Amino acid sequence: MKTRMTLATLAIFFAGVLCFAADDPQMGTWKLNEGKSKIAAGSPKNNTVVYAADGDNVKVTVDGTGADGKATHNEWTGKFDGKDYAVTGDPTQDMRSYKKINDRTMELTVKKDGKVMTSGRIVVSPDGKSRTVTTTRTESDGKKSHSTAVYDKP
Repeated sequence: MKTRMTLATLAIFFAGVLCFAADDPQMGTWKLNEGKSKIAAGSPKNNTVVYAADGDNVKVTVDGTGADGKATHNEWTGKFDGKDYAVTGDPTQDMRSYKKINDRTMELTVKKDGKVMTSGRIVVSPDGKSRTVTTTRTESDGKKSHSTAVYDKP
């Protein structure tokens, strides 16, 4: 009886996690719509961004093209709580944070060696089919650039 109760509790917990992920408009696969985007010259492009549940965390996987034209891939796992969590696979950043403002809006901060390199806002459209990411990026020489990337859910 005890085993059944434990299994039932675990099943309810995992079902709740899946429901949370399914209801969150940020979750899923997002593809860059270059025609609607305005990416600053010399900035990297995140062509595909995937938000997926990973236990009680979220895993964000980014595939794109660097400023040098080479393929890029990085991963982040954490919570949308505004705290810094490690980024792997990208030499230009080592920490990233997401802070949920409301159901459709998050703030984003990217750091390298404790210094903010990029900050921005992610807003999912009311129909949940697109999202707009506006960022301000600081280059190593101190120059700032602004980009607006529009993503569609395939």
